[in-house]
Amino acid sequence: MRILPTAALVAVGVLVGAAVPAVSGFVRGLLTAAGLPPTTFAGLEAETRAPEADHAEGDGHAQGDGHAQGEHAHSEDGEDGHVRMTAEQIENQDIKVAKAESGTLSRHILVPGTITPDADRIARVPARVVGTVAEMRKRLGDDVRKGEVVAILDSREVADAKSESLTASVKAELEKANFDRQQALWDKRISAESAFLNARAVYAEAALRQNLARQKLSALGLNATEVAKFAEQDETTPNASTLRQYELRSPLSGRIVERKVDVGTAVGKEGDPSDVYTVADLSTVWIELSVPTSELAKVRDGAGVTVMPSQDGGERHERGRVVFVSPMLNADTRAARVVVALPNTDLAWRPGTYVAAEVEIATDRVPVRVAKSAVQTVEGRRVVFVRTAEGFEMRAVELGRSDDDAVEVAAGLKAGEEIAVANTFLLKAELGKSEAGHAH
Repeated sequence: MRILPTAALVAVGVLVGAAVPAVSGFVRGLLTAAGLPPTTFAGLEAETRAPEADHAEGDGHAQGDGHAQGEHAHSEDGEDGHVRMTAEQIENQDIKVAKAESGTLSRHILVPGTITPDADRIARVPARVVGTVAEMRKRLGDDVRKGEVVAILDSREVADAKSESLTASVKAELEKANFDRQQALWDKRISAESAFLNARAVYAEAALRQNLARQKLSALGLNATEVAKFAEQDETTPNASTLRQYELRSPLSGRIVERKVDVGTAVGKEGDPSDVYTVADLSTVWIELSVPTSELAKVRDGAGVTVMPSQDGGERHERGRVVFVSPMLNADTRAARVVVALPNTDLAWRPGTYVAAEVEIATDRVPVRVAKSAVQTVEGRRVVFVRTAEGFEMRAVELGRSDDDAVEVAAGLKAGEEIAVANTFLLKAELGKSEAGHAH
């Protein structure tokens, strides 16, 4: 076997060690076996690694510069929670801004209810006399004013009462004239005292009968003065006598919601209809709520109530107030009756409709109150976006109590600071875009 010279082995070892660093241990063994000291190839190995180290250091230096540049760019674009936006951009994206202020949080319970007419705004038009319906002047749904004539009855009872009153009035006038004459004669001592006393007694009796007749008219809802005036008119138009006519008037302003008789119907007697119309003023209605005993102690007179449809899911909401809380429970349902007065100017709330009602049971005054739409969650933290000269600044906050619409800010925000309260998710998205760009 031919042995290579020492110089050749050294050259080969250097080349192999440079080309294949993984076999450098094997090369060392060969060189050592050939009698070459380890310090010889140690220096060569160091020279071989030097360019690689320089290259690595260069890469590290480049990476360090890039990282520094990235941090600089990140801070400029708002890693600290700033979102740069102009006033025009804010307006175009419909981001609403409002001041954080103190306010009240309301807690409530949700209970079912039924719309009913307001008991103080519904009335019947009664047939107060025995008679027959001669005229019906209103139809269902017609508007009426208080005191307006809605129907006319033909009544013998009314004719008798009017006749009695008219007769008593005439009799009283005659007896008064006689009494005045007898008094004048007695004062002059021309007539006897007995004639004067008799005239006075007859006049007193006539005045009493006249007063009783007027009270009877008043009990029927008639006015003696008006009866006398119509009697004078009847003298000129005997074929259009008003003696038997009895006018039915509406006791309040509202609408005709029920018509119970027709023309020609007998009314007033036992077994006859007692009412002609039902009139209701539905500009205000009642909500009959059934509140369970577990919640009853929390409901107070005057408490605010928000009423909404319970079936069709409509968007209509109306505010009312509790006007009555019953001290007694229903024996069957074990619930108490609670009455809510509700405005109904457009008559959209119809009696008999089922509704849902949110009844306020407590109110809490808080120093800083913001809309729930103003709060977002970023990296597990609850934040709001405070308006700045350049746009918005994300601010971590600590939340407290809340209701359906708003929440208390216990820490992180002061009253008077302007924050975004609508479309705040757009600001969160802009913040996310900046962070994604920095990470890239």
